[in-house]
Amino acid sequence: MSRRRTLGTKKKIALLVSAATVAGGGAFVMASTSNAAPPTPKSASESTVCLGLATALGNNQKFIADQRADPDAQSEARIANREAVVAEIKRKQEASGCAVGESAQDSQTAQPSQPAQSAQPPAASAQPSQPAASAPASDAGGGAAASGQQVCNGSTVTLSGEGGAPAASSNQFPAGTKLKVTNLDNNKSTTVEVTSVSGSCALLNNAAFEQVREPGKFLIRRALIEKVG
Repeated sequence: MSRRRTLGTKKKIALLVSAATVAGGGAFVMASTSNAAPPTPKSASESTVCLGLATALGNNQKFIADQRADPDAQSEARIANREAVVAEIKRKQEASGCAVGESAQDSQTAQPSQPAQSAQPPAASAQPSQPAASAPASDAGGGAAASGQQVCNGSTVTLSGEGGAPAASSNQFPAGTKLKVTNLDNNKSTTVEVTSVSGSCALLNNAAFEQVREPGKFLIRRALIEKVG
């Protein structure tokens, strides 16, 4: 009887030691896993997706700042709408592995390399006549451009993050203006009506952007924008 009890006790001790070893190993694995460094978020300079989201965020933040600097009766509602858009863009940044909150100001600042190429025109002095023709296309007043004329030269196009039927917002064209936006990288185009004000020449809402975007991208680098109505 006593021998059986002694053996039973030894077995119990062995089992307890084994269980403690397994538990200790599991705890070590869990500790090692929990101490693993999370992946470093990508910046706008490292990813086209992150650049597109950063540009969209910057455009909306600029719009909010402009509305606060020069408010009118509708500014409060516009700001509330755009703050919701900003929150959605930040969620998309996190989901895409981008640095949350990183913003790039207006689309035209996203192409600083282009002026370097414009250093070539001095050699071809026959081209100064073209800037005169393209001057109206940059229209500060927007509505001055004739129907069918190319506008917003040099601008990239991104999304506003707003829902609803395909539409655009602009800081140069009044509501009711129709713009045709063509993505020159895939030759897709959409014709939309300007329905609100934004912080850039032409900003597409989600539905309009989906009609011309390339999969996985939130920025159109090579865009042709025409005023068609």
